[in-house]
Amino acid sequence: MSNQQDIIRDILNDVRVEVLDEFDKNFERKGFFESKTWQKAKNSDPRGSLMMRTGKLRKSIRAEVTDNSVVFKSSKPYANIHNEGGEIMVTEQMKKFFWAKYYEHSGKVKTTSKGIAKSTQKHNAQAKYYKSLALMKVGSKMTIPKRQFIGDHPQITKHVETIVSKHLETLFKDFLKPKK
Repeated sequence: MSNQQDIIRDILNDVRVEVLDEFDKNFERKGFFESKTWQKAKNSDPRGSLMMRTGKLRKSIRAEVTDNSVVFKSSKPYANIHNEGGEIMVTEQMKKFFWAKYYEHSGKVKTTSKGIAKSTQKHNAQAKYYKSLALMKVGSKMTIPKRQFIGDHPQITKHVETIVSKHLETLFKDFLKPKK
């Protein structure tokens, strides 16, 4: 590997570390840098931000250095729809999930003497929300708002410029050193 390739590789590795850290901080900021905070979920969840309920999405973000770039990605199949926003089609599997969440949030269910299910608690907002989702028809569309956490931003450009400047400064200092 030539000296030039070593310098480029060092710069890209520093960019990978710095920018990956900034993308991770977006989850703490609950938005894409300071400019765009994420839209809150319709059902308020006491566990925190929609994007941080389990932390799996945040932990899945990876960066890979190629010959001349850094690629950021997530292994989670739902990462792109959250990052870009868009529409998804309701499936039977989704409906089953929504019904399960509805029963989880609605409280204990008992059966009356006539075999009719009856909840022992009043329905809370989350239970009502999940029921409304469970009642959607298979094939109907749901709109997922954009909650960007990875992508281009002026802050990223500043970080990259700073890293490149530091490496060039070091390179010039080494170049200008008197030779022995």
